[in-house]
Amino acid sequence: MDIHGINKHIRLHHTKFGHDTHEHHHNTTVNDYASAVSEYKKTFASKKDVLEQTPDPAVRDLLLHMEQLGIETTFDRFDAQKPQCSFGLAGVCCRNCTMGPCKITPKSPRGVCGADADVIVARNLLRSVVAGVSAHGARGRESMLALKYASEGKIDIPIEGEAKILAVAGAFGLDTGNKTVKELAGEVADILLEDLSRTVPGPHKTLHAFAAKERIKTWAELDILPISPYHEVFESLHRTSTGNDGDWKNLMKQLLRSGVAFAWSSVLGSSIAMDSLFGLPNRSTSRVNTGALEKGYVNIALHGHSPILISEIVKLGRTEEFDKLAKANGALGIKFYGICCSGLSSMYRYGGVIPLSNAIGAELILGTGALDLWVADVQDVFPIIMEVANCFKTVVVTTNDSARLPGAEHYGFDHDHSNLDQVSELAGKILNRAIESFANRREVPVHIPQYEIEAEVGFSVEYINRHFGGVKPIAEALKSGKILGIVNLVGCNNPRIVYEKAVVELAEILLKNNVLILTNGCASFPLMKLGYCSVKALEQTGDGLRSFLQDLPPVWHMGECLDNARASALFKAAAEAAEADIKDMPYAFASPEWSNEKGICAALSFRLLGVNSYHCVHTPTQGSDNVTEFMKNGTKEILGSSMIVDVNHIELANHLVADLKEQRKALGWD
Repeated sequence: MDIHGINKHIRLHHTKFGHDTHEHHHNTTVNDYASAVSEYKKTFASKKDVLEQTPDPAVRDLLLHMEQLGIETTFDRFDAQKPQCSFGLAGVCCRNCTMGPCKITPKSPRGVCGADADVIVARNLLRSVVAGVSAHGARGRESMLALKYASEGKIDIPIEGEAKILAVAGAFGLDTGNKTVKELAGEVADILLEDLSRTVPGPHKTLHAFAAKERIKTWAELDILPISPYHEVFESLHRTSTGNDGDWKNLMKQLLRSGVAFAWSSVLGSSIAMDSLFGLPNRSTSRVNTGALEKGYVNIALHGHSPILISEIVKLGRTEEFDKLAKANGALGIKFYGICCSGLSSMYRYGGVIPLSNAIGAELILGTGALDLWVADVQDVFPIIMEVANCFKTVVVTTNDSARLPGAEHYGFDHDHSNLDQVSELAGKILNRAIESFANRREVPVHIPQYEIEAEVGFSVEYINRHFGGVKPIAEALKSGKILGIVNLVGCNNPRIVYEKAVVELAEILLKNNVLILTNGCASFPLMKLGYCSVKALEQTGDGLRSFLQDLPPVWHMGECLDNARASALFKAAAEAAEADIKDMPYAFASPEWSNEKGICAALSFRLLGVNSYHCVHTPTQGSDNVTEFMKNGTKEILGSSMIVDVNHIELANHLVADLKEQRKALGWD
């Protein structure tokens, strides 16, 4: 199906969107979006709201502590930014060339080049999406290269994911006879790298090996099968540059194509590389929240998204050599704490890495004064952490040339990864620096809110197969109604929403209605901190879900944000076991507090599967009725999914539950 086919399915009625009423349409749109944006801004949370309503008492404690010390946080800066720019919120400002910046108003409904609101909004949204594609793809490339170099003996990193490599090699159709695991790992890495960076058109091997056949057929008919993430990012930046694509519908087609590339290479390809190199997660129990911080130890925070150096730091830090060195400098030993995704991936593979906070709460954790060294690798590491770290003499170390911070010390890989073979040496330098910092910080006052709980982590399709003997029991529980539906509840946090409240209260409503929840990344932190990743949380579920799970928590923690791949794999496996298409299953994707480019991409990747997405934060499209309609409902007929946005998270949750019931009814499962 070409772009004209997509246009037909979007059902753009001429009476509303036709060129005959172009001028009138845009004047009406500008006035409408100004009103809509104004109402939307009224829903934005304040720091006062967070202090009164955040569900985690440790967050409230640390916010007040920081306020008493006169140190600003994300929530102070968000308040200071008000009122936020209406043009930015609506997506109708353009600065792609220097004839502007241009903004769409009733007085000037077109930019200098003639681009209207539809085109400007579509261009901006597409650029955000491909930023997300490149973010997961770039950090995934590091894992793919490490897997390749480890297989060739160029770097001394053990390949621990033998089972994963064998399974993926089989899916790729590789000849596994008389080949070592290292040899197969090299072949897998080469395929992943080729899919990531292909320039000569050809089949995307990872997509064709793992995506559902019905979806591949749909994407092929829509002509949105990607060449590779590298190509689609390159092409998207090209077509949104000056004097190129002026058809908003064609830009949306490229957005969908880029979303497919994100899902099957930037996410799944990167996930395969990590699991192949470091092994699959293990179901385990972890201490969670600030009460798990302990004075007297060399305390190291792991923050970001890249596992290569982080994993080596954790492994080396647990050796007798560094334990003795820490104790020789007056410490009780070395402890590791997780911020954002690097901490989560280390936690579920090695255990003992204690998750404390998502990215938005990083400043609060620094404000405890308990951290001696902060490892900042890539993504979701805000530059403000340097000022807070300096207040408490915490040493900040950056490890990647893509994410430097002024004033931080740098021990990391070169931009071309030519020193990947120095991973142990770099890890050793960082650990030595942490021990030095501990010795220099003994007089720093420490404030640790005593809130701590245990959470179960490390769920995957592989674990589920072992526990239940396959995915069929889940499909049967769905059919019988013991499980009403399955929701992937994820996403970063956004200060527009009361911090972590929407995630927690949405989860409460879902569990009461027998919805099984999968989670990962930033949204998983409040679910861990408040007990939802514990068997004890079965007390808050409906009878059906409780009777099915028995000894499992009702929220399955699947890892870091890259582990959306695990959720989509479970969606696919359960749909196949139920003999239904993914788009027809009672599934949903929810990211109520999403805040960045990767968040748009994550929602888009599930929308492409035919799964509805649910949010409390609008995409910046309100300046274009056409693009807004496309994002919300335009993919319903062509993909089977819609985007539902409601700033009231309670109403959003109830809407989600009602939609799951409708999907069940359509399947005849009531």
